[in-house]
Amino acid sequence: MPRATLSEVAPKRTRVASEGSWLDSCGAPPTRLNEHSRSDATTSSLATQIPAPRPVLPPRAVPCTGIGQSRGADGLSPGWGRLQVARVEGESAVVSCISTAPLRLLAPRPRGASAWAVAASYGGGLVAGDQICLQVEVEEGATALLGTQAETKVYRSRGACCAAEVRARVAPGAALALVPDPVSCFAGARYRQLLEVDVAAGGTLLLVDALVAGRSARGERWAFDEYSSRVEVASGGRLVLADAVRLVSREGPPVAERMADWDLLATVVCVGPRLAQQAADLLAELRRQPADGSAGVVCAASPLADGLHLRLAARGAEAGLERLRSLLRFLPALLGDDPFLRRP
Repeated sequence: MPRATLSEVAPKRTRVASEGSWLDSCGAPPTRLNEHSRSDATTSSLATQIPAPRPVLPPRAVPCTGIGQSRGADGLSPGWGRLQVARVEGESAVVSCISTAPLRLLAPRPRGASAWAVAASYGGGLVAGDQICLQVEVEEGATALLGTQAETKVYRSRGACCAAEVRARVAPGAALALVPDPVSCFAGARYRQLLEVDVAAGGTLLLVDALVAGRSARGERWAFDEYSSRVEVASGGRLVLADAVRLVSREGPPVAERMADWDLLATVVCVGPRLAQQAADLLAELRRQPADGSAGVVCAASPLADGLHLRLAARGAEAGLERLRSLLRFLPALLGDDPFLRRP
């Protein structure tokens, strides 16, 4: 049975399970001896010497880090998760954090100017057949960051494909920064991804979707079998972006040949009033820079609703990520801290 991480939190309230309920769920043994005891006196004497068992967490329940409450996750599909952030007493707070293996959700900053959550996995990466489905909801006036602990590693698959879906909703006046580390597909890996965000009128979104060549140090540059990523963003009830990247080894020339010496691809989407001025400034900055296809990092951007859609390619992954962080230098003002300098 899959391990699970599950937490539902109501502001300023803490649910405490009674000792009896924990014992019942764990099947703890009673403190009396069985019917074969030598005498009632011996039974009474021994029973008083045996300490009462302490409550223990059910084996399937693990606290959501940063929140510390846990409940059973029976009935939830493997790889399913839900994150909800709301405005509570003037601060952004994680009010729901649920996940089941192989997905693991952590909340290193559950409350503050912005609430921070991190998606991770129990095995250090995704293997054949893993399916991730994460639902994110940022309620009116709240601000949230969703990132990852490290690169999303996708291991070799000889059969089923790995898949990940993130479906998010951003309410009016809310802001979501969806800033995961790049995906890294190992040789023979198969991975499909969907990022779907519905931004209400007055809501703000910053989304980053990035892919690196793989384990280049081991000679695995663009050696995966399949990579497919689709980003869909709706703003004010209207679809404003449907962007896809598809790299499949059996479709056309080898992927490594097509990608040549490029090591990083990244897409940035920025929409909403809380980042409208920053998006306009970034567009103006990129327009002033001459296009140079021989440069180590190449950027191009176009207007999107009240924001922008930016594409970046780099011949070195580190140089590309450094350039990306520089372009997103306005993030600390939105979140109250720099997610690139202070890793969750």
